[in-house]
Amino acid sequence: MKTTLLIPTLNEINGMKAVMPLIKREWCDQILILDGNSTDGTAEWARQNGYEVYVQKEHGMRQAYLEVWPHIRGDVVITFSPDGNSVPELIPALIEKMREGYDMVIVSRYLPPAKSQDDSWLTGFGNWMFTTAVRVLHGGNLTDVMVIYRAYRTNLVSELDLDKDISYSTPERLFHTRISWEPLLSVRVLKRRLKVGEIPGDEPPRVGGKAKLQVWRWGAAYMFQVIREFFWWK
Repeated sequence: MKTTLLIPTLNEINGMKAVMPLIKREWCDQILILDGNSTDGTAEWARQNGYEVYVQKEHGMRQAYLEVWPHIRGDVVITFSPDGNSVPELIPALIEKMREGYDMVIVSRYLPPAKSQDDSWLTGFGNWMFTTAVRVLHGGNLTDVMVIYRAYRTNLVSELDLDKDISYSTPERLFHTRISWEPLLSVRVLKRRLKVGEIPGDEPPRVGGKAKLQVWRWGAAYMFQVIREFFWWK
């Protein structure tokens, strides 16, 4: 099983300098930086330190994923935030869990004894609300359906139609935004009754950079998806 560590960045040079030295290169078969056209030298720093870098052409997290996916060499991809919120030391445990035959393993901020030190009352409530909605409508016992820090089979993207615009076009049009695919991935893995697991993982405070959350627009678009999926995708 080959593993790709995929690290999306957008003006995260402080986080990169603090976090990347903690990641041992032998943990994964490929470490790929997915840069969103940073202006603070993030991509240049990554290249200078020997990392493979892909700079996205079209705006949006989902669009960035779709562009970079042909460059992923791993059978399993781990998506990881370099801003300090993702704990690097959990990467080996995540890989070992995937070796047990899981289709997806999430590093949950809310599976005891893990805690989030980066949540506000609003984001904490939002994560609880989305996770509860997913469990009620789609089953399973996941505790963190939104988080980026997770490992999953690379070919799930095509198997679950995550690469199809129709899966996102309506909520993006209704709420005038562009969204990522982590919440939809959580829902469709459950609907397909695939093998899903979680390991607890703290969410430390951000090291640097600014949060990119569009709380209200993304929240509305994601909730639309969660509810629509109950009636729509088979």
